[in-house]
Amino acid sequence: MSDPALGLTMLALIVVVIMMGFPTAFTLMGLGMAFGFTAFYDPSQPWLDNKIFNLMVQRTFGAMTNDTLLSIPLFVLMGYVMERGALVDKMFHSVQLAFRRLPGSLAVATLVICTFWGIASGLVGAVVVLMGVIAMRPMLNAGYDTRLAAGVITAGGTLGILIPPSVMIIVYAAVAGQSVVKLYAAAMFPGFFLAFLYLVYVIGWVLIDPKIAPKLPEEKLKAPISPWLQQFTQLYSDRILPSLFHAIFRPQPALKIHIAEFRVTRWLLFKTLMMSFVPLITVLVILSSAWWFVVIHSQAENNAADAIKATVSLTAQASGDLTPIEVSQKTLSEPTPSNTGVQEPPGSEPTSSSGGVQEPPGSEPVKSSTSTQNVQLPPGAEAENQALKASAADENTPLQALGDGDTSEAPRTEAVPESFYLGFYISCFLLAMILIWYYKGFDAEQFEILDMLVKSVMPLGILTVVVLGVILLGITTATESAAVGAAGAFLMAWSSGSLNLKRTQEAVFLTAKTTSMVCWLFVGSALFSAVFAILGGQRLVEEWVLALNLTPIQFLLLSQAIIFVLGWPLEWTEIIVIFVPIFLPMLAHFQVDPILWAVLVFVNLQAAFLSPPVAMSAFYLKGVSPPHVTINQIFAGMMPYMLIVILCMVLMYIWPGLTLWLPRYLYGG
Repeated sequence: MSDPALGLTMLALIVVVIMMGFPTAFTLMGLGMAFGFTAFYDPSQPWLDNKIFNLMVQRTFGAMTNDTLLSIPLFVLMGYVMERGALVDKMFHSVQLAFRRLPGSLAVATLVICTFWGIASGLVGAVVVLMGVIAMRPMLNAGYDTRLAAGVITAGGTLGILIPPSVMIIVYAAVAGQSVVKLYAAAMFPGFFLAFLYLVYVIGWVLIDPKIAPKLPEEKLKAPISPWLQQFTQLYSDRILPSLFHAIFRPQPALKIHIAEFRVTRWLLFKTLMMSFVPLITVLVILSSAWWFVVIHSQAENNAADAIKATVSLTAQASGDLTPIEVSQKTLSEPTPSNTGVQEPPGSEPTSSSGGVQEPPGSEPVKSSTSTQNVQLPPGAEAENQALKASAADENTPLQALGDGDTSEAPRTEAVPESFYLGFYISCFLLAMILIWYYKGFDAEQFEILDMLVKSVMPLGILTVVVLGVILLGITTATESAAVGAAGAFLMAWSSGSLNLKRTQEAVFLTAKTTSMVCWLFVGSALFSAVFAILGGQRLVEEWVLALNLTPIQFLLLSQAIIFVLGWPLEWTEIIVIFVPIFLPMLAHFQVDPILWAVLVFVNLQAAFLSPPVAMSAFYLKGVSPPHVTINQIFAGMMPYMLIVILCMVLMYIWPGLTLWLPRYLYGG
């Protein structure tokens, strides 16, 4: 059997062995060692001298020294600490009350929590199991269709590996040799867009068929109001904001409120007022941050360059008819007087006939026609040289006057498009209308819901924004931001009082277990791919694809279709480490953007968790669901979301700016 045939046999055998249930990492290493030993076999040498053993050591050392993989254990630790800290219960209740008026409010709240909890943890299994325990029984008890409940939990739980920070993106970056930061930026909008499509599907299904998600009883839609706040609204008004302002300036009636040992103070009134302004403050912070980054921060270099150009132009105008370049050359050519150093004695400047060797008469014109190297120029060259200098001066910009060289072709940051200002003002108007509508009906119940949201969701939201912000803005590396996230997760769990020594030990143990699996998987994939390339399998596949004479769109469809089909029997780890490296060398030939192709793969791999028979999220959910929920019902609930994944990929191809705008804006290219 030829070497390329051995390579294809190796590729087919890995799929069969993995489907038989063998561990992926050690299967990759075992097949790589076996087929590599055959490829390097030399009967004249001892079998211990086979080069496959050296290749195994080299690939293992390469994985150990890969800086990209350092962030994996920290992000995994961040997720497990928050999972063990049991921070989701209060969050689910508060979000459900916030969306209680929407159709299918329990399903909507489940999808929202799955999305943001998946962002924070990045662990599909943990999110699906956790939300299955918290949300599955309440939805079934409320009369929700089993397919709706199962589909929301399984589909929402998989978003954690798509929206950054994601372990899957880190593994892909290590395999493909691409920037983790750029991949994070590219996957940001598609991830939230896919979650939005899921949300539209859920609400649309409930509107079409209300029987699948009956409305909750009215008593379950009300938030409990604190006794002191009930008395406070009775003394003043049901509208919280005017009542609080009134109480701040005339606090005597409010200070008389006593409930058991609880007493209303001025500080409590002030804190309540500040809590009421949290939505307004949040909107102002978001809008001002966006304006600062886009209009001020990103245009700092352009503004400085324009200021320098204006300064030079004003100097030129003040000097009369001189151009800015002539002004700068005149300034630079004038010697600066100095009172230090060795000087000529007085009266030595004139060239008088006091003795010494002198030039003969008539030699001065020739002397003036010398170059900078003191080599005499031929007759007529002086005029040509002056003409060249004048031509070059006309082509240069005034910034050359400051000693920056020729800056006529210097790169400039892309100017702020006019569409940004229009979109910003429209956003301001819409947010202002929403705030007015919200505060118009802001009563004691709304305040209690806001208080629960701030205390349960705000810490996780701030931690997520900080972790992603420092990565995308280039303040820290992915590893450093992962360390910040892990420290923040410990702080959140500790402040909630739910983290103890036992749960900390469990989180650390699970982190070590998951990290070891990922690292051994990376070692096995590196060895497997190297042997596959040595046997000629990579070259054979490339020649076959190139022989098809595909267009770029046809290659894109073929590669994504293969990955989609592979997602049915395999998990995302096997697909990324085994099959993705086969397509990567062909992207340049078909002129496919590697960032766009990578994010399409990320979205495509969502189907790997939703496609039977190896839909791991279905089995995660089945393990914590009531006995009457069958695996077929869970599969039926997941299938529509696979179609939504395909729709999202189509929209990403039609509108590539959804993927490429943010990395290009932040990092250029």
